[in-house]
Amino acid sequence: MNRARVEEIAAAVGDLLKKQEEVKEEKKSKAILWVFAIIGAIAAAVAIAYAIYCYFTPDYLEDFEDDFDDDFEEDFFDDDDEEIEVAKAEKKSEEE
Repeated sequence: MNRARVEEIAAAVGDLLKKQEEVKEEKKSKAILWVFAIIGAIAAAVAIAYAIYCYFTPDYLEDFEDDFDDDFEEDFFDDDDEEIEVAKAEKKSEEE
């Protein structure tokens, strides 16, 4: 009877050890899940903040390019148009 009782206690201890290992693994997996959840929440907050920043920040480069194009076209292309017209007029007068 003692041998049966010892084997029963050993089996019970073995079951308890298995349950402890399962609990430890479950705690580890929960901890990893929490870490990924926190990292995901931080990444989402950063993405939202960046989107709001981009939405409310004016685009100064677009204004600069428009001003630059206007200034550049007025000075440069007007001169070329005049030179082309003068060249065409000279060519017509030479042909006649």
